[in-house]
Amino acid sequence: MAVCTAAGLACAALTALPASAAQDSLTAQYRTSASGATADQAEPWLEVTNTGSTTVPLSRVTVRYYFTSDGAGVSYRFACSWAVKGCANVTGTFGTLANPTATADRYLEVGFTSGAGSLAPGQNTGDLQLRFYRADWQTITQSDDYSFNGAQTSYANWPKVTVQDSGAVVYGTAPAGNDPTPPTTPPTTPPTSPGGGTPDGPTLFDDFSYTTSSDAAIGQHGWTVKSGQGGPGVAGATWAPGDVTFVTDGSSKVMNLKLTTDGTAAGTRETEIQTTAQKFKNGTYAARVKFDDTPDGGPDGDHVNQTFFNFTPLNAPMDPNYSEQDFEYLPNGGWGETQNIMYETTWETYNPDPWNAVNTHGQQYGSLDGWHDLQITIDNTSVTYFIDGQVVATHGEPYLPEGGQFIDFNHWLIDLAGQTGTTSRSYNERVDYVYFVKDQVLSPAQVQSAVSGLRAAGTAFKDTVPAS
Repeated sequence: MAVCTAAGLACAALTALPASAAQDSLTAQYRTSASGATADQAEPWLEVTNTGSTTVPLSRVTVRYYFTSDGAGVSYRFACSWAVKGCANVTGTFGTLANPTATADRYLEVGFTSGAGSLAPGQNTGDLQLRFYRADWQTITQSDDYSFNGAQTSYANWPKVTVQDSGAVVYGTAPAGNDPTPPTTPPTTPPTSPGGGTPDGPTLFDDFSYTTSSDAAIGQHGWTVKSGQGGPGVAGATWAPGDVTFVTDGSSKVMNLKLTTDGTAAGTRETEIQTTAQKFKNGTYAARVKFDDTPDGGPDGDHVNQTFFNFTPLNAPMDPNYSEQDFEYLPNGGWGETQNIMYETTWETYNPDPWNAVNTHGQQYGSLDGWHDLQITIDNTSVTYFIDGQVVATHGEPYLPEGGQFIDFNHWLIDLAGQTGTTSRSYNERVDYVYFVKDQVLSPAQVQSAVSGLRAAGTAFKDTVPAS
């Protein structure tokens, strides 16, 4: 490199690409469906085309779209409206440029899970109808964004986005001084593929065969049922332990978390149950959950949130030890969405006031009414989310948990804007079981086999997970 610098040559052109990337050629096509100088959300629609001679796994490919933030404290959310490869196989994360320019200080990096498959020579991904918006839903100014072109309303090559293969740039030009670079060293340990673990590790299992929320066994088994008031959700709503019940659903006894509202904060009752021990970190988390799209009676449309998640509490704004991995199902939308949506959100940290979030998420549109198998696996390289045995999101650093976490289920009301009717109505979220194995990455099939084995042995509760 010293030789080309002395000769005044463009040293970047001499950077060795990975062997695979050196044989491949990829291009990006761009258009926008939000062409104004300002917009409610930016809509960079993309296609990636393989113009080379070898097949490229899309899991190796990322695309960066560069933009100028609307303020240092502004955070953004990514969304996939539709994709030929399936939105469940498309990821979006935000980063900050090391060398900000007048037209870019942030970027959206779009990636693919293994479920997106590969691109053979001559193939492209088809439409990736993507968008991103401010977390506070204020207007975005995009006329000063490096990668934006309001005049490009049909697909064409666009070198102001970059395409990376295994981290090396193979197409496009980044803002000056900000070329993405491939990793210089491999990870110290390879990612563990699902199914590489064993269900014989320290285990928590509970099939929630209790009598009422005041059953002494709930506390003895390491659970606490929330009461009183406080977030998340509508200020003034009440957490109601009596609305956590244990009922028969089919041939099984399950836990029911009821949310009731009459459209007012005072008339809203929410439910939550959480482990008392903060001892869960790497491993496999699983639960069988029944989501509910419609109330038992009264008007529909409330912005309810039905969840299964793990978290380390936030002890101070931007606490570096905070973490959270969420399944959040919004059957009537919310947070700017108007339809059924499931979020898988992985948190690094946040500041509640002024709001600034460091997180990433996957999402899927459509109804999930009914029973579903939810699973999260965490190792030293990634957090992977499964629904009904299928990977729906994978997130890596900087979003991995730093320490012990709680396990939680709650059912709450995001706001009062979804339905203003005054007739009382109730939604139900049911939980058949929860299962955790410490430090083991299990496949969905291994989880089902382990749970079936526990039940066949007559085990209603087991906790061998050490305190730390």
